[in-house]
Amino acid sequence: MENFLASMVRQKLLIVCIFLGVAIMGVYSLLSLPIDAFPDLANNQVQVISEVRGLGPVDVEQLVTIPIETVMNGLPNVEMTRSISKYGLSVVTVIFSDKVDIYFARQLVLERLQTARGRLPADINPELGPISTAMGEIFQYVVEGKSYTQTELKSLQDWQIKYQLRTIPGVAEVNTWGGMTDEYEVEIAPTLLQQYGLTLKDVFGAIERNNENFGAGIINHESEQYVVRGLGRVNSLADIENITIKSRNGVPILIKNVARVYHGTALRQGASTKDGQGETIVGLVMMLKGENSRAVIERVKSGLKQIEKSLPEGVRIIPFYDQTALVEQTIDTVKDNLFKGGILVLLVLLLTVDSLPAALICAAAIPISMMFSMIGMKWFGITANIMSLGAIDFGMIVDGSIVMVENSLRNLAHDQSEKSKLEIIQESVREVSRPILFGVIIITIVYLPILGLEGM
Repeated sequence: MENFLASMVRQKLLIVCIFLGVAIMGVYSLLSLPIDAFPDLANNQVQVISEVRGLGPVDVEQLVTIPIETVMNGLPNVEMTRSISKYGLSVVTVIFSDKVDIYFARQLVLERLQTARGRLPADINPELGPISTAMGEIFQYVVEGKSYTQTELKSLQDWQIKYQLRTIPGVAEVNTWGGMTDEYEVEIAPTLLQQYGLTLKDVFGAIERNNENFGAGIINHESEQYVVRGLGRVNSLADIENITIKSRNGVPILIKNVARVYHGTALRQGASTKDGQGETIVGLVMMLKGENSRAVIERVKSGLKQIEKSLPEGVRIIPFYDQTALVEQTIDTVKDNLFKGGILVLLVLLLTVDSLPAALICAAAIPISMMFSMIGMKWFGITANIMSLGAIDFGMIVDGSIVMVENSLRNLAHDQSEKSKLEIIQESVREVSRPILFGVIIITIVYLPILGLEGM
């Protein structure tokens, strides 16, 4: 190692080429590096979410959570499985090792979930949570319209804005807060049911049977074919009111004869308000895990401008949280620290080594080290954030180069032999490389067993 480092002193062209190659690769890595405000420290997890209407926490745990948890046992590279059972909701979280690809992990969970479906109640349909983390909440907005009710605005958010935003690359999910969900409600009068000799089951069955489309084959007529279809999907209150429950002596008994049909709202357990002006509809955009937050936010902003053009007149989408500002502040902070730190280190070097060429040589370790860092971050998938960039210590970066240059300057000033300058520098490199190599060996011997135990 000592002779190798000393021989590099003679290979000036090779060193320059290596320096330029690392610089080019480093700049490319920096330009393509995902940028976030904070590092994503979330573990590698897959969530199974089940909506269980009407059941309490104990029933949810016994009928849904425990069966799903049971079938998840034995999956490869699973570190932990935890769950939450609430009123009407079951969430099972399967945590995998960091080395497992998230899409492969979701495939494993989905395969086991097919086994669990046979153990669950018939009306339960568990779904996988979005591929996002707590740090993925990158953009929030409100939907406003003075002449529209909260129910109408929520319908616009759920059926137009939400689904169009989910088509944007990098968006994992769009959640809705606040508002009321529109429902068709059938208020049955018990006395009228008794009068007609009907039961609730008759009404439920009639609505279910008359709310579907079906195919009835093809009719061939001469050289043409006619497709026969049965259209039974309800589209309005009148469609529900005119559904036939039964017939008595040729007279149909309709839904409107025993019930009142109207627009209602689903039960809710929360609301969202803004600036003390009452309730509002809030949309939360979740970023896909591992994406570039700044690029995704720009795509979301552009998408919202196009979506707003297709909305009814008077409806506006107003952003109120944009992580871009935080990302830009992070980048500005890192740039300021890097610039000031570099200037300060260069001034200290000039005062320390008392030689401008030597100070520039030591300072050259800063950009080359940073380029190596960018390449490594790109290779290992580490995002550029305030933690990964703001923790760069220029003192530690130039520490080795200062020792090397200072030792060479000292030997050049005090050497009285007839050796050439190149030979003196090579000998200086050998002297410095010995303790460095010795330190690396000691650290390896000490920490290798520890790393081996952690990996077990």
